Amino acid sequence: MNSRLIAARALSRVLQDGQSLTATLESALQTVESGKDRAFVQALCYGVCRTYHRLDFILSELLDKPLKDPDVKALALVGLYQLKYMRVKPHAAVSETVLAARKKPWAKALVNALLRRYLREQDNLEQKADTVQVAAVSHPDWLIKQIEQDWPQQARQIFLENNQQPPMALRVNPARSSTDQYLQQLNGQGIEAETISFCPSVIILNKPVAVDLLPGFADGLVSVQDTAAQLAAGLLDVQAGHRVLDVCAAPGGKAAHILEHQPQLKELVAVDVDESRMQRVSDTLQRLKLSATLVVGDAAKPDDWWDGQLFDRILLDAPCSALGVIRRHPDIKLLRRAEDIKPLQVLQLNILHAVWPLLTPGGIMLYATCSILKQENEQQIETFLAEHPDAVELPIDPAWGIAGSHGRQIMTGESAMDGFYYARLGKS
Repeated sequence: MNSRLIAARALSRVLQDGQSLTATLESALQTVESGKDRAFVQALCYGVCRTYHRLDFILSELLDKPLKDPDVKALALVGLYQLKYMRVKPHAAVSETVLAARKKPWAKALVNALLRRYLREQDNLEQKADTVQVAAVSHPDWLIKQIEQDWPQQARQIFLENNQQPPMALRVNPARSSTDQYLQQLNGQGIEAETISFCPSVIILNKPVAVDLLPGFADGLVSVQDTAAQLAAGLLDVQAGHRVLDVCAAPGGKAAHILEHQPQLKELVAVDVDESRMQRVSDTLQRLKLSATLVVGDAAKPDDWWDGQLFDRILLDAPCSALGVIRRHPDIKLLRRAEDIKPLQVLQLNILHAVWPLLTPGGIMLYATCSILKQENEQQIETFLAEHPDAVELPIDPAWGIAGSHGRQIMTGESAMDGFYYARLGKS
């Protein structure tokens, strides 16, 4: 099947049906055997989602009236993306995209006309897009306003970083190797990479590679995990003999890192409400030859799963808007809505209140999100501290991030990191 048609159908399911790009591509790519074709389909889908608001504006300028057929609209966006952002020769981009519409003769003629007109008027259309903020930064209007409100000085850079392809960061298992040793292994394979001074487990690749090309990946020498997420294990300050709770644990990267960071734990209990996602935690730990107690349960209802024994450390990786990882999941810009934030805030606070009693006096809870919105981050901690006199905020090393009224915020792209938030809470 035509790769552009596969990409367009996958995008249509995101745009029209609200499916996640990850799930849509997982299904769509099952029919694609060639690795080169799979990569091309992925590049088209991620690229269109990343630049959707700009492409959609340009498409509206080319049309006399909106396209009602979602598949044809997606195909037109695929064509425009190739012409603007890819190294595909223009005549090939046009002819192959038109060919993908062959089952709809009217669509063939329309797509052909749209793409050829874009080529003729490209400079004028792009200049016009630059004058409309939603198109210029390729973000939805509500998100532009929210980011500008929370981070007026950083907003422009956030928009820019959100539209970039993210780097591939690795976490070296200290029980099996060191970063220096693993760097040498990578260099031996011709894979260029570098370390990060403030996070000793991190290696960042100059160019992403397939995991099966990473030395020792299958044997647990290394995992793929963003630098910002790797900060959690150190912030928890886990000691030998501690009992640790990882709440909302899937897909298991932070739990695995905690176990690697401190192999002499009494126990690590990982809880997640989604059974299928918990299977991913199990698979991750199995690959790394690590052991934990896995519980499928609702973090907001610990009475249903808690055994009554207190924890020395709790990691709450709270359900959030995920606006700090847009560059990895650009469909978030298409699927997330302003009205989604309030219910997430309620859920976050409910979980905070629910698991706090499970922490022993003298213990530490680490609250984390992959969001950059203050409503989900420092404002939540402010509310929580006001309602819990036995809670005190603990300091965080200022080697990274921005200090808020509470906790520390990492902006997307800082030291190549995803957008992330951390707050450390001690119990008296």
